[in-house]
This record gives sequence, C-alpha cells and structure tokens, in this order.
Amino acid sequence: MSEKQLSIKHLTGLEGVPADDIRLILNTADSFREILERPIKKVPTLTGVTVVNFFYEASTRTRLSFEMAEKRLNADVVNFSTSTSSAKKGETLKDTIRNIEAMKIDMVVIRHGHSGAPDYLARVTDAIILNAGDGCHEHPTQGLLDLLTMRQNLKKPFKDLRVVLVGDFRHSRVIRSNIWGLKALGASVAVCGPPSLIPAGATAFDIDIYDDLDEALKDADVVNVMRIQLERQEGGLIPSLREYNRTFGLTSERLKNTKKDLLIMHPGPINRGVEIDTDVADGPRSVILQQVTNGVAIRMASLVLLAPQKEAVAG
Repeated sequence: MSEKQLSIKHLTGLEGVPADDIRLILNTADSFREILERPIKKVPTLTGVTVVNFFYEASTRTRLSFEMAEKRLNADVVNFSTSTSSAKKGETLKDTIRNIEAMKIDMVVIRHGHSGAPDYLARVTDAIILNAGDGCHEHPTQGLLDLLTMRQNLKKPFKDLRVVLVGDFRHSRVIRSNIWGLKALGASVAVCGPPSLIPAGATAFDIDIYDDLDEALKDADVVNVMRIQLERQEGGLIPSLREYNRTFGLTSERLKNTKKDLLIMHPGPINRGVEIDTDVADGPRSVILQQVTNGVAIRMASLVLLAPQKEAVAG
C-alpha cells in the first residue's frame, strides 16, 4: 500500500476534496481489488481498530459492502441498529455517539436521513467519520467507486471524459458526489432529468443540464443512471413511471444513437423498466456488478487511509 496520506481527516463528502486525495484512494483501491481476487481475501491492516456501523436508514448494498471491507481488513466491527437502540427512546444523535465513543471506538460509518449528520458528528466526536449517505447531500464512497469503475474501463484520462448523470438530481446524493469527484479530476459533466427533479440553484454546480436524454447522450463516454427515489419524493414530480421510462429511461432503442462503447452504470438498486430496461442493465456495455465489487475495494481503501496511524499498522 502507498505510504502517502490523505489531507482530509474525515470522508463526509467529495465536495472540496483535492484531486490528489481522490487519486490516492483510487490507487489504493486498485491494490485492494487484487487482494479480493485471492483465495484468502483478508489482510491484518486494521487489527486493533474498532469501527462502528451507524445506519439510521435502511441499506443492503452499502451496509454489507462496508461490513465486508472492515472484516477483510481484520477490524473489530460493531453494528448499530436504531430499531433496538436508545434513539427509539428519544436519545439525541450527539448523546448516542458520545456514549459509544466512551467505549473507545476509532471510526464511525454513518448513514442518516438528514443531510449534514456526518459533518455534525465530525465536529462533536473525536472518532473518524465516514459518510455512507446523508439525506440528499452526498454519498462519497459511491462516488469514488463510480470513478474507479470508469477508470478501469476507459482508456481516456478523466479530463477527456464526458459523463452524463441521468435521473433524480433533486434527491440524489449519488449525483452530487459524482459531480464533485468528476469535476475535481477534470471530467466534463452533464445531468439530465425532468425539470421537476432538477434542484433550485443547479446552475451553481457549473455543469450542463438537459431535459432531453437523446441530446445529452450524443457525445457521452459514460452514462450513470440513477434510481427514481420514490421514498424521498413529494407527489406529482413525475406524471407516471411509464412516462418517465419513455422520456428518460435507458433503452436499447435509445442506445442506437450513442457511442458504441458507451459505458453504462447504475448505483443500484435498479427499478427495471423504469430508469433502465433489463436488456440494457444486463447487456455487454453494463458494468453494474463491477461497481458492486469495486465498492468493497473503495471502502477498504477509505478505511485504511483514514484510520488512526498508530493503530492502522498490524502488530
């Protein structure tokens, strides 16, 4: 592994994270991808480090990915369940984390429904915080694993890439993390979606914004399709799921007018037949399952690079 260190102490988002830090995480993740291909997929890098997984929101893919990454690194893992915790009795997030911190933990992985919760924890605790998704704010490790997947599959440098992010920009933390990470590395970024799902102030991101998917995809090297987040939406933002698929769904017919080597991505879970059709999701241009594998490698890299230095070395 690289002996270089990150300039950041916590990973609460990709906004403002230097390009050198992003490249270091990606390079380290490449090394861990090799480890994941071995018969024995475990290394003692985080022996003695205690990581708490703090999931206030339902999650399968991200929670399992972090837990697998932690166990692959031989960390001591504690899984926090809000359904059986004192949070159900009215305990504040600050009191919960401080009580857990008193048990001498080192790192906290948090997913929370409120934007800014990881940044808040970083201010009120000495533990190292990794954001596993907060409200409509950011999902930095998803953004990083998307970057890693692009880098592995495309022969161009990021500065020569055109990436289109399709879907619910208004509610998507993944789109925001993709934007910040891609822009830090010099890529050209566009977002496409219904005007009702584009947030106010979107022009401040300094990206191209489309409401015509065919136009947006003309020169794209990558399309990253986002799930329609029905659980976060107010009613009436889209006419119907069928209409959304007709206008913004990634279909094999629509792909006929794109670059032949267009890379197709989706952070999951997929609403098949809504934002992407089954034959496209499972087709030869799709790298969706590779994204899942890269998630473990990215989370291993992030944990190792952020872990307390004195404890991150195996004894």
